[in-house]
Amino acid sequence: MAQLLRLATAGSVDDGKSTLIGRLLFDSKTVFEDQLAAVERASRDRGEDYPNLALLTDGLRAEREQGITIDVAHRYFATPKRKFIIADTPGHVQYTRNMVTGASTADLALILIDARKGVVEQSRRHAFLASLLGIRHLVLCVNKMDLVDWSQERFVEIHEEFRRFAMKLDVHDLTFVPMSALLGDNVVHRSAAMPWYEGTSLLHQLEEVHIASDRNLIDARLPVQYVIRKPDFRGYAGTIQGGVFKPGDEVRVAGFTTTIRAIWGPGGKPIAEAFPPQAVAVELADELDVGRGDLLCRPGNQPQASQDIDAMLCWFGERSALTEGHEYSLQHTTSRTKATVRKLDYRLNVTTLHRDETANSLSLNEIGRVRLRTRRPLQFDPYRRNRGTGGFILIDETTHDTVAAGMITGVASNVVWHETAVTRNDRPTRGMTLWLTGLSASGKSTIAAELERRLVTAGRPAYLLDGDNLRHGLNNDLGFSAADRAENVRRVGEVAKLFADAGIVAIASLISPYQADRDQIRRAHEEAGLSFVEVFVDTPLEVCESRDPKGLYAKARKGEISDFTGINAPYEAPVSPDVVLGPAVDDPAGTLLRLVQHGAH
Repeated sequence: MAQLLRLATAGSVDDGKSTLIGRLLFDSKTVFEDQLAAVERASRDRGEDYPNLALLTDGLRAEREQGITIDVAHRYFATPKRKFIIADTPGHVQYTRNMVTGASTADLALILIDARKGVVEQSRRHAFLASLLGIRHLVLCVNKMDLVDWSQERFVEIHEEFRRFAMKLDVHDLTFVPMSALLGDNVVHRSAAMPWYEGTSLLHQLEEVHIASDRNLIDARLPVQYVIRKPDFRGYAGTIQGGVFKPGDEVRVAGFTTTIRAIWGPGGKPIAEAFPPQAVAVELADELDVGRGDLLCRPGNQPQASQDIDAMLCWFGERSALTEGHEYSLQHTTSRTKATVRKLDYRLNVTTLHRDETANSLSLNEIGRVRLRTRRPLQFDPYRRNRGTGGFILIDETTHDTVAAGMITGVASNVVWHETAVTRNDRPTRGMTLWLTGLSASGKSTIAAELERRLVTAGRPAYLLDGDNLRHGLNNDLGFSAADRAENVRRVGEVAKLFADAGIVAIASLISPYQADRDQIRRAHEEAGLSFVEVFVDTPLEVCESRDPKGLYAKARKGEISDFTGINAPYEAPVSPDVVLGPAVDDPAGTLLRLVQHGAH
């Protein structure tokens, strides 16, 4: 069975979102003759001498008359490799909530940019929203390349500007495609007009993008939506939001532990295992008082439970603004409860990512971080871990309007940041973080140690945070799994941030193999107004292995060490490091010393 891909289009007004979708539908031969005839008639009525493919998705009369998208239009098509559901979302600022609605279930987002205009405010806004909504795959479609003479220079300029902005976001997979949706170049078929572009067409990328691993198959979660009662049968029906369930599995629900007797799929057929996003009915071994809103999970892997939650909120309400102290009805998975807004921490400018901590309300389309107090505890996972159990909506009980969509970040903490009497400007030196990443034996530690020595000799406060040294103390409880490596990097990043804030040059030397982990540390520094420099010590694997000062490569080759980076564990080289050092650089420590002295990166 062909795998389903849900995708959403986003971007500024007139960037060509509807035209792109129309081109995908037309060139993939999924437009019926009567649909095409209706588009041709509507195009003639508009005075256009060609079939305006954008009209295939602009279904409302107001949209066709104005030539804009207002509502979220969903279109369906398929190729031999995959099935697709496309949400064509509006580009106007006043329809941001429509974009959030359309993209909330998407696996991939297409961000369109007019090659003539470049990256504009709405481009950044929609990229941020896609990141906030947990969409792991972004494709930047640089459209209307025919209007800039298929310029490679213009494409590279837009590519770099957007890449720098995306580095501040939580984007796992970002690709770029130059195209002309109107003419069809690089949409379904490769374009002959841009021989300098070495990538594939957009449709090929959509057919090949890997999304199976995006689903959370670790945390077993089944919110009960409906109880099926028969004389000799009781089943609990719902849509699986995470993990894998099998008959015989031990589960916990409503405070009790039991086992799964059987799982029933569509049509009442028994199935051997169930996983997201399947809708199933589960029969338990024991008769328990389980009802709508309860959650099945593993006894050893339960969600967080709290009445106090932190969340990012996108406000939809037109008739009222969000204010502190107001109570709403909160719908979370299959349960509903009351929730009071305890505090608005800040309102976020989604273009600049600036936080307005003086704000006391949220109006239509605005986004902010809030603390909510629910009448009864919610069982949830952070939204970035599980979109199904981490998302919710708020409903105004007077008007019954859905006034907000929320993404839970975690349990609301009573711990607040204590401002000290000494500010960063009061300190005699300015701090920063140099983050050296590379394979084992690449030379990171040698470069870092020499740089620290030279800085201290020159009177500049500096401290080396060596990965191996930190595993003797701060991180001695961590192993080398992907999760432990991420936590290792997070802890070192937090320490480096404190050093940099204190006016010290923090020199972190870690393999830190995953790009997402390094990007998270960069964002944390940038949000704090601190300089972060990613230094890639680019020594080839064969050179590192020939050095092998600790004999680790030899042990990994023999199978004596598992999860060893470069041999049986991956290393993701930096996509766009600030500095690249390698065997050909004569004085790598001197290169970094000059960078620090000039305060540039």
